[in-house]
Amino acid sequence: MIIQHQQEGSKGRFVALEDGKQIGEMSYSVAGPDKIIIDHTEVDPQEKGKGIGHVMLYKAVEYARDNAIKVLPLCPFAKASFDRDVHIRDVLFT
Repeated sequence: MIIQHQQEGSKGRFVALEDGKQIGEMSYSVAGPDKIIIDHTEVDPQEKGKGIGHVMLYKAVEYARDNAIKVLPLCPFAKASFDRDVHIRDVLFT
């Protein structure tokens, strides 16, 4: 699985690809120079249960760390993941 980061203007997304096919997407909006808002996570129904959402989220966390920005998780999946995993909360916008 490959995770691609794509950003155009104030919108961005992390896309999960396998064998050239998109199997997941996590989208976000830029909310200033130091914050992104994760607003949606979607995984192909045939691929659910494989941890694809978490792989995309960890790529978003890596991006946030590398760019010294914070993440506001409005998407229910991302919010629940931040609530469960203390190891990624360093990038959580509070």
